[in-house]
Amino acid sequence: MRDPVAQIFGQHEAATIDQLNDVASRAERAALMADGHVGYVMPIGGVAAYDNKVSVVGVGFDIACGNAAIRTDITLDALGDEPNERTETLRAMADEIAATVSFGIGRSNRADDAPTEHVLFAADAWDAVPPKERSTLRDKARGQLGTVGSGNHYVDVFADESDAIWVGVHFGSRGFGYTVASGFLALSQGKKWGERAPEREVLLDIDAPIGEDYWALMNLAGRYAYAGREWVARKVVSLLGGRELELVHNHHNFAWKEMHDGRELIVVRKGATPAFPGQLSFVGGTMGDNSVILRGVQIDDPHDPRAVDQRAAMHSTVHGAGRVMSRTAAAGKTHRKTGRVLQAGRISPEMMHSWVREKGVILRGGGLDEAPQAYRRLTDVLAAQRGTVEVVHTLRPLIVVMAGPNEFDPYKD
Repeated sequence: MRDPVAQIFGQHEAATIDQLNDVASRAERAALMADGHVGYVMPIGGVAAYDNKVSVVGVGFDIACGNAAIRTDITLDALGDEPNERTETLRAMADEIAATVSFGIGRSNRADDAPTEHVLFAADAWDAVPPKERSTLRDKARGQLGTVGSGNHYVDVFADESDAIWVGVHFGSRGFGYTVASGFLALSQGKKWGERAPEREVLLDIDAPIGEDYWALMNLAGRYAYAGREWVARKVVSLLGGRELELVHNHHNFAWKEMHDGRELIVVRKGATPAFPGQLSFVGGTMGDNSVILRGVQIDDPHDPRAVDQRAAMHSTVHGAGRVMSRTAAAGKTHRKTGRVLQAGRISPEMMHSWVREKGVILRGGGLDEAPQAYRRLTDVLAAQRGTVEVVHTLRPLIVVMAGPNEFDPYKD
């Protein structure tokens, strides 16, 4: 193995750096964003570029997890003349979102207008699924399209610096993407589709049959995630009685064919957002912090340190605030059947709700593992990206809707 070379933004624990260096030893180039933390084999916030190869565990189990945000034609004033009136309006909106959008594990979309007949279900890429599994997986995907899941996945309503109302969502390809990732993790290790396989990095040549099949289904999962996020975000806009003015949409668990320094590479971003000059992205904070609309900075001087950093990052940036506590450290651990506390958490319900109340956020659902105290501050991680991106809009949260605290979701990123 050759010496690992990687660009690192921000400060990280040794275990995160070790993961990055391990990935970099097999990649052409690698980088770590300032919100990085330990993941499966490849750190969250990691970026790795390969020569015509793709890493299944690099893309991850939640293929095409990402963020979408819609700016509406509604303003904060339209929600009521007085603060109390606005609060009551927002509470009613939060309840309606929670009752209409499906959150939680393995859920099917319960809305009458769910996009179950989307054209992606007729795509040729389905032929890459083993014949015995194809119908079952397609049926599961139909049922889950437009569902949000649990963990750190959410639907938020924000107001920007001009009091314009935005809707933001974060989730991925649900059980479809998870099944594809698990299937190819097994196949790449000589096992059968559906067999349990250890989380181990195997690089698939995308010109080989197995790599070609994975690439086709990864991209189909990308279309699936885009369709789901846009349906949910637009559904919430309609619940608010608004109209869409602008859509900002990005994956952050995905692989792309890109040109870097005159060379085509397969760039895998795991919890990292594309941020080419001029490109917009929506990056969420926490349930009790601001989120942002970012833009990759346009820099004309290639020797400008910011331009050097952009190239070293392969034009990538953060996808969120980044964890500083594991889920277990934050929330503790209880026996799933008896509810007995096996390990006490560092965050109490009072700590989480006090933070959220102070910020004026109306919260529905959400567990202690997603409390603001379990994360870095988004302003800090953006500063650590050294001016490679700029904030276009600051979005302060009004409503946060997530799955309940006791939901376990195998499909979260």
